[in-house]
Amino acid sequence: MKKIGIICKLSRKEPQDILRELLPWLRQRGCEVFVDQDTAARLNIRGYDRNEIPSFVEVVLVLGGDGTMLGVTRLVACAGIPVLGINLGSLGFLTEVNKEEIYSAVEEMLSGRCVLEERLMLRTTLRRGGEVIEQVLVLNDVVINKGALARIIDLEVSIDQSYVTTYKADGLIISTPTGSTAYSLSAGGPILYPTLENIVLTPICSHTLTNRPIVLSDKVSIAIKLRSSSEDVFLTLDGQVGCALQTNDIIEVVKADCKARLLVAGGKRYFDVLRTKLKWGER
Repeated sequence: MKKIGIICKLSRKEPQDILRELLPWLRQRGCEVFVDQDTAARLNIRGYDRNEIPSFVEVVLVLGGDGTMLGVTRLVACAGIPVLGINLGSLGFLTEVNKEEIYSAVEEMLSGRCVLEERLMLRTTLRRGGEVIEQVLVLNDVVINKGALARIIDLEVSIDQSYVTTYKADGLIISTPTGSTAYSLSAGGPILYPTLENIVLTPICSHTLTNRPIVLSDKVSIAIKLRSSSEDVFLTLDGQVGCALQTNDIIEVVKADCKARLLVAGGKRYFDVLRTKLKWGER
């Protein structure tokens, strides 16, 4: 892998400091590097539009947190480009490589010794009055929730065109295995091994206590219709893309045609990550 895209978290000085040493190091190894425009401008070097980078590269290196990683993964997934994340954030479930491990991890990447994990993604379509308003790929989750002052909302759920139930709740999370350690976990959902082929439905503060999270096959088609008349209900995709919902809006969620391709360096194991990030075993 000699053609490398580098995309950094915006408004952070730390990636720039790292790149001042990393870029010459990469070029000494015969790599052609494509840095996103915003970061490049701060380094006074040539930059590339983020949307164009996938057409130039074989791999993308992300310097930032999980939020940056999610945005980049959505950008490059359909091009089949693998991504290696360097954690400059706080938690870092997706960006597993720490700053101290950058050079060893990139060396593994260049030599092809990283483990490649393919992760399920979801395609989400918002329909209003029969028209498609929004269609977005997500790696973590699709969230429908009410505003702080709104009343409980009614969400009518169907799976493969078969009616399931109408949740009376603060909202609903449709999560991938990768996203099972994000908002879904906070709402009481299960942790799924990240390479599984499943989708999790997790109600948020359901008014009916018997409404529990449910694990589904990735082959199903999920449709959620907003039955409430509240004007304070929102659709949020990967915690980054979103819009306000209206009564009778339909959110359709299916398995995406492409998968996220994440590189794992340093022989890291998923349970090591869980134990570290979730502080298992600590008192």
